Amino acid sequence: MHRIRVVLSLLLVSSALAGSPFQPADLSYGGANLKALAADSYWRAGLQGDVVAWLDQAYLRADVPLAGGRTLGQALFQRRAQLQAAPTPAQKDQLARETAAWAHAFIKRVVPKFSLERGFEFASLTSSGERQCLSQSTLIAGLLQRAGLDAGLMMVWTSMTGQVSNLGHVTSLLRLPSGAGDLEVDASEPQPFATHPGLLGWTGRGYAFLKASFASKGQITAYLPVGQARPLQPPQVQFLSLPYVRSQYSYYRAERAIGGVLGTGTGRATASGLQASEQQLLLALAQEPQNALAASVLGTVWRKQGKTAQARRQYLKAGQLYAAQGYTPAGQQANLNWARGAGE
Repeated sequence: MHRIRVVLSLLLVSSALAGSPFQPADLSYGGANLKALAADSYWRAGLQGDVVAWLDQAYLRADVPLAGGRTLGQALFQRRAQLQAAPTPAQKDQLARETAAWAHAFIKRVVPKFSLERGFEFASLTSSGERQCLSQSTLIAGLLQRAGLDAGLMMVWTSMTGQVSNLGHVTSLLRLPSGAGDLEVDASEPQPFATHPGLLGWTGRGYAFLKASFASKGQITAYLPVGQARPLQPPQVQFLSLPYVRSQYSYYRAERAIGGVLGTGTGRATASGLQASEQQLLLALAQEPQNALAASVLGTVWRKQGKTAQARRQYLKAGQLYAAQGYTPAGQQANLNWARGAGE
């Protein structure tokens, strides 16, 4: 019955969003969307839990206070009031920066371990203190939103060190109240404000690979869509939608399935593991058809299963998504070459 309620709630959210104008994900701490994401994760782990209650208790133990609040809810409410009362844009921006730095420190304190294999599950946050880029960014964005700030998530395709990936990371972002720019708040980094230059966000025409331009203090002042000449100002770029965030949780379940596409836990892919990866990737694409990464990896699953014709067609579909979003990573280009028969 619990599973049915979770699925129905997610379907209702999807139905409400279908055909609506684009909206960045509402992940506010205490809100229905965050609770639904967590409830689904708890169910998969066979656990009962409430991520809000867990965070409330974690705040009492963490010794990372905010705005003098005795509880987490009070702290976020008081910080929201302080932001509203700040008399100048510069003071509002400073309070926003301080809140983001606090959220970074708080999440790193209460979820101290990083795990690629399990950390994307909310159940791992609460049961074993493990986090991953998606879960930590979801929580940071949710805390900032509850404090009254404009925050969300973006995918990362070029890291601070210049490493290019196939959308291999997720970071949270804060949009400064003055409109002066955005800040990446990344709990995978020792300092709160990261400067990953390659991001994926929504531009009004769809999702796009972007190159961020930074000013002082790590502040993003413009985004240049790959292959275009005219940069966009931060208000012209939106964070990931709720369907995309949900899709990415499904993607990580596919990627890290035991014996799945990466051979996690077994060192090799197995028939049952590949089937689990396939199911989660199909779900990811049902949730967000523009998730190019999920589309590409589904082709790899079918290739590993020996479904050669399906794999070729799927790689070509993924290639269309990447092309529309402005950039094709090297691994996907190799998949396209195989799908077209090049080098065979």
